[in-house]
Amino acid sequence: MSIEQIIAAVRGLEGALVVVPGPGDGSPEVAWGDVFFSYAPDGPMPRPAQPYATVVTKNYPDDSASDLDPPDRWRVNIHVDRATFRELTGEEPRRLSLPRDHAAVDRVMPHPVYGPLGWISVVNPGERTTDTVIRLLRDAHDAARARCERRRGRSGPPERD
Repeated sequence: MSIEQIIAAVRGLEGALVVVPGPGDGSPEVAWGDVFFSYAPDGPMPRPAQPYATVVTKNYPDDSASDLDPPDRWRVNIHVDRATFRELTGEEPRRLSLPRDHAAVDRVMPHPVYGPLGWISVVNPGERTTDTVIRLLRDAHDAARARCERRRGRSGPPERD
């Protein structure tokens, strides 16, 4: 699976906003080349909502456990609900204790920094994790849509794409 395939899958979801920061767009240089996914049915980046998923293409000062600086290494990060987090990791988000190799490729695991907040990550998704990543991106998108509709005062479950 490639970053471009992830972007295409999310762009196919109704109301999806895909932001790829780069030079000249006013974004901080540290974010250039990364990707941010939000539910934005009206177009602009929603405020104060956070993205429901990201792709990072490099180490950050406080986030280097996945070793993303070598060429062709990147990580998809997705916010999931507690039940999904438990199913995928075998642990509660706020009680992580198992040792993990966050640099391992094609493995679903808690995000090395934001795992306690319910984020999972996969370095270079491949054959083992592609279907899971696509499902989790759709689920995260649906959850973001449901939150948006609740804020707007709508009721009922989100429609599936």
